[in-house]
Amino acid sequence: MSSGTRATRAELGSEPGTTEVDASHGLELYRRMLLIRRFEERVYLVYLQGEIPGTLHQYQGQEAVAVGVCDVLRRTDWITSTHRPHGHALAKGVDLRAAMAELYGKATGCCGGKGGSMHLGDPSVGMLPAIAIVGGGNTVVTGLGLAFKLRRTDQVAVCFFGEGASNEGAFHEGLNFAAVQHLPIVFACENNLYGASTPFHLTSLVPDVAARAAAYGVRGEIVDGMDVLAVREAAGRAVADARAGAGPILLEFKTYRFAGHSRGDVRGYRSREEEAEWKGRDPIVRIRERLALTLEEGVLDETDAAVEAALNDAIEFARQSPLPRAEDALTDAYATVISREAAR
Repeated sequence: MSSGTRATRAELGSEPGTTEVDASHGLELYRRMLLIRRFEERVYLVYLQGEIPGTLHQYQGQEAVAVGVCDVLRRTDWITSTHRPHGHALAKGVDLRAAMAELYGKATGCCGGKGGSMHLGDPSVGMLPAIAIVGGGNTVVTGLGLAFKLRRTDQVAVCFFGEGASNEGAFHEGLNFAAVQHLPIVFACENNLYGASTPFHLTSLVPDVAARAAAYGVRGEIVDGMDVLAVREAAGRAVADARAGAGPILLEFKTYRFAGHSRGDVRGYRSREEEAEWKGRDPIVRIRERLALTLEEGVLDETDAAVEAALNDAIEFARQSPLPRAEDALTDAYATVISREAAR
C-alpha cells in the first residue's frame, strides 16, 4: 500500500488518547470496519428477502471496538463473543465466506451450519463459537485464561460483553475468579447504553461499568469506543499487561449501536436527536476523513469497491453451498482430544 500513500507515517492519532498509526495500517483498519458495516447491511437485506433463517442482532456503529481490540491480538489469542457476534468474528479473522454461509445455515459455514448468526466462531483463528446467553462468556473466558496459565503459555483471552451483562452474576463471578487467579484476560465491555430497550442508567446507579473493577482489585479504564485508534491503544496496553502476567483488566468502551436490538426493533425508546448525535461520531467516517488527508486520491474508493466485491462473492458462495445432511446432526457431539502442541 505504500504506493498509495503520501507519507510513510500518517498523523492519524492527533486526537487525545489515540496513537500514531502507519498509513497502510490505518487503511487496513478502515477496510476491516467497512467490511463489518457492509456485511451487516447486506445481511439485513438478504434476510428481508427470506434467504437467512433465524434472527439477527447487528453490530453497526460498534465496529471500532471489535477491530481495534482484535488488531492487537495474535492468532493464538482467543476471544469469546455474544449474541451480537458478526463484528467480532470478522475482526478476529473468521473467513468471510464461511461466516456468510453460516448465517445461511449451510454446510460450508464456519460451524457447519449448526450455529447460525448467534453462534459464529472458529477455533482455528482463536474464536470460541459465540455464546448467546447474556453474560455467558464472562465465566467461560476464565476457563480459557486458566488453561493458558496452567500451560504456561503467553496467550491472552478477551471477553466481549455488553453493559447489560455487568448486572449478571456471571460478570462478577468471572471477574473475581480471574482477579484472584491473576488470569491473562481482558474483559471488553461494549457499553452501547441500552440492554435491548432498557437504558443502562435505569438498571445501575453506577454509571460506568469500569468503576466496578475496583471492587475486585483490578484496573478499569473508560475508552472512546467510536475511535478505532483510541480503542487500539487502550487494548494494546491491556493485552500487553495481561500477557506479562499483570492479571485481568476491565475496559469499558463507550459506543452506540446504530441499528435496533434485533431485526424487529424500531428503536422507539430513544430519540432521533440522540441517534443523530452518535452517528455524527461514526467511527468509519472518522478514520476515513483522517486517511483522506494522507492517502492518494482513489485509494479509499478502491478499498470500498474491493469490500463490495468480496461481499458479493461471499453471498454467492453461501447461496450455492449445500445444506447440511441429516446425518450431520449426529456429528460434533464430542470433543476431539488434541495434543498440547496442537492446541497452542
